[in-house]
Amino acid sequence: MTFSIVAFDPKTKDLGVAVESKFPAVGNAVPFAQAGVGAIATQSWANTTYGPKGLAMLRRRMGPARVLDELTRTDPERAKRQVGIVDARGRPASYTGYECNPWAGHILGRGYACQGNILAGEAVVTEMARVFESTKGDLPVKLLAALVAGQDAGGDRRGQQSAALLVVREKGGYGGFNDRWIDLRVDDHPRPIEELVRIFNLYDLTMLTREDPKDVVPVTPEIARLLQRFLKGSGYYTGSVQGRWDAKTRAAFEEWMGVENLENKVRADGRLWASVWGYLQQKAGAR
Repeated sequence: MTFSIVAFDPKTKDLGVAVESKFPAVGNAVPFAQAGVGAIATQSWANTTYGPKGLAMLRRRMGPARVLDELTRTDPERAKRQVGIVDARGRPASYTGYECNPWAGHILGRGYACQGNILAGEAVVTEMARVFESTKGDLPVKLLAALVAGQDAGGDRRGQQSAALLVVREKGGYGGFNDRWIDLRVDDHPRPIEELVRIFNLYDLTMLTREDPKDVVPVTPEIARLLQRFLKGSGYYTGSVQGRWDAKTRAAFEEWMGVENLENKVRADGRLWASVWGYLQQKAGAR
C-alpha cells in the first residue's frame, strides 16, 4: 500500500518524512514530525495514534527502538502495522508486522529508515536507501530523491495515487511561528511523486531561501531588454525597451515579483537569483 522514508540531517538538524501510496491523501495519515524530537511514519492499517504518542515518548528521551516496543506492545492489531522512526540524534528504528501484505519490510541506515508494504519487491526499499545515501543536497532533496528511486524500482505494486513531504525545523514554518518548514501534499494524482517534486520546486522558489549565494545572474542590457518586454506585455512597465536597469524598470519588476509571491527573492545589487531568472524565462516563453 505504501512506502516511506524517515530521516535526520546531522548538519541542519532537520527531520523529515516522505511517503507515497496507492491510497488517497496519504499525507493525512502517515507523516508525523517535531523539530528537535523526531520523525515518524505510521502505515499499513495506520494507527495514527502512533504519531503523537511516539513523539511524546521521544520527547521523554526514550530511544526509537523502545518507542516501537511501547507503541506495538499493547496494540491488538500490531501484526498489521508498519512504523518507521528516527530521533533527533539520528537513531533509526522500524517495525513491520507479520500480517503486512507482501512484499513488506524495512531497511535501516545511518540517520534514516525506509519501509513499505504491498511493494513490487525488496528493491523498492534498498534503492530508496542507496539513493538517499548517495544524493548530494539537503534533507528535502534527499527525501524526494529516495521517493523517486522507490517508484522507479516498482513502488506500490497496486499503482500510484498520493504523496507527501514533511520536513520540520525549529521556527522554520511560515513567519517562524511553528516548525513546519516544508509540509506539502498531493492527495490524488496519476503521478503523485512527479507532482510533489513540481510543487516542491514552486514552494522552494516562493517560500524558501536555499539558494547558493554564488548562483546569481547579472542583469545585462540583453536581460534588461527581455525583462522590459515581458513586463510591458504583462502591464507592469510603460517605458521604452532600452536595456537599462533603471529605477522605473526595477519598480515594475518588484511589483511583478510581489504578485508572483517572490518578494523575498528581490535583490538590490543588479543581479537576479538564477532560480528567479529560470522562472522568468519560463513565464516569458509561455506568453
